[in-house]
Amino acid sequence: MSIQTSPKKNILILGGSYGGISTAHYLLKNVLPKLSGPGPYEVILVSASSQALCRQACPRALISDDFFPQEKLFVDISSMFTKYPDGRFRCLHGRVTAVNHTKRVVSINLSSGQEESIDYHALIIATGASTPSPALGLNNDVPQLRSSWAAIRKVLPTAKSIVVAGGGPAGVETAGELGEYLNGPPRWLSSRPNPPKVDIKIVTSTTNILPVLRSEIAQTAEKYLAKVGVTVIRNVRVKKAEPSIPGEDKNDQIAVPTTVTLDNGQVLETDLYIPATGTTPNTGFLEEMLLAPDGRVETNRSTLRVEKAGMRVYAIGDASSFSRPTVHSIFQAVPILCANIKRDLLLSHGATEAETGEDSIFKEDTREAQLVPIGKCKGVGAVMGYKLPSFLIWLIKGRDYFLWTTVKLWSGEQWTK
Repeated sequence: MSIQTSPKKNILILGGSYGGISTAHYLLKNVLPKLSGPGPYEVILVSASSQALCRQACPRALISDDFFPQEKLFVDISSMFTKYPDGRFRCLHGRVTAVNHTKRVVSINLSSGQEESIDYHALIIATGASTPSPALGLNNDVPQLRSSWAAIRKVLPTAKSIVVAGGGPAGVETAGELGEYLNGPPRWLSSRPNPPKVDIKIVTSTTNILPVLRSEIAQTAEKYLAKVGVTVIRNVRVKKAEPSIPGEDKNDQIAVPTTVTLDNGQVLETDLYIPATGTTPNTGFLEEMLLAPDGRVETNRSTLRVEKAGMRVYAIGDASSFSRPTVHSIFQAVPILCANIKRDLLLSHGATEAETGEDSIFKEDTREAQLVPIGKCKGVGAVMGYKLPSFLIWLIKGRDYFLWTTVKLWSGEQWTK
């Protein structure tokens, strides 16, 4: 396997979702055109999927293709960058297998089956995180995601019971969407369908669902869930889930009857089991010395540099330890990250620190902030520490799970100064 070198300086971005795509657009629009000196630069984005997805929409999208325009839900990554000059941007469809931060080389297993190694002048790690259920995120590529949705949709018409593990937003939203779809929309005067057509349970290890939000908001969410036939089991974890089809192939086990054993000894027999207990950072290709204890890339929370990896290496998004894994943190961080990349590129050309100025500093907004739709007409949440009424949750997120925001994001319009 040869190392690809060229007279261009490669700015390599690993990951084709919010962090990676936003960083690429910002650099191409606002940083590289303003740089003088040695060059030219080429931005190379590496993505395991050729398409980007609005991941927040998965709890509703997994039920039916009719809920969202598919051409907006899935967007080809290469098409997002056609406006830039030839030779300035390149997209590679493949999976990163290793980063040698000493030699400054990244190894990639391309979708064609070929292996490629590329040297980098700057590296941005934005590989995100994988969901425990393949139906709740783009863990690999679009065909595999659609296959998991198809398996779930096949079971829904005959399902009598569903167990969702996890009381965070993904679990609550998934249970709420399934409850409304299968048991009908909430009735004005009824606290719960009697009896519900499908028994849906959320299992959470915490005292309240949605632990990021205050208990008052979580209790309101539980009332909304009850109206669509969802029951919450608190303070207990799933000890094991045994699908009726044994084996190693998880794709065959996505939507099959499952025996769920809780750590208090309770056993739940269910027609459909959906794990939604957090995410796993996509950082297995990195050396352990670069990782924080939780598996994310150990990142300077102020500058977004990965200091242990050498010069001009950065991380952003769910794979990075720079903040809580939220989309709004990514959007706040992108301009800071790119300003520091610009500064480091200028310094590498021989500029002085007096000429480049000081680092830009990221400060995480730690105020209460989370929006959680529950079905198509209800929701709970807070922004900047302020509780929002259900109507505003619907208006901002519940209508289409932020799909209205992705047009400007994917096109790069969001980062036009």
